[in-house]
Amino acid sequence: MSKTKLFLTLTGYQITWLACIFGEIKLNLSFLGIFVATIYLSTYLYFIDNRKRFVKISLLISLPGYLFDTLIVHLSIYEFNTSLILGNIPVWMFFLWLSFSTLFDEILKIFKNYKIIGILLSGILGPMTYYIGKPIGIISIYNEPLFFIFMSSFWIFLMIYYLEFILKKN
Repeated sequence: MSKTKLFLTLTGYQITWLACIFGEIKLNLSFLGIFVATIYLSTYLYFIDNRKRFVKISLLISLPGYLFDTLIVHLSIYEFNTSLILGNIPVWMFFLWLSFSTLFDEILKIFKNYKIIGILLSGILGPMTYYIGKPIGIISIYNEPLFFIFMSSFWIFLMIYYLEFILKKN
């Protein structure tokens, strides 16, 4: 992967994250994140070589993530402080998961040779990205011990699932 593509993918995802979170909290624009994510994902799809592979990876990462968020909110471990909700989580969250899946298409492949590091980083950084939402005001956490247990477990599982199943099949 070229340095330019790496930079643009990471930047595109971060801009999408910022638009989703701060669009909701600071600007009261729930659709801003959806709009930015749509532009980012359309641009990403336009420039990648294997669209079919990406769509498959994206769904295999995004759907479990969205379902996990739905379950954890249903269990009242945390809740999103947002106005545009579908079921029990923000609509923009699905777009954020789709945008996040772009990292799995190329960037996170590096961990296939460093599985333990990838799994550990996933188990630490995944929960921390959610936890950062607490002081920002986008998320309320009602049970921090369970939050970290469930989140770390999910993110470890997601990386194992990616490394052992998705990468080997695609």
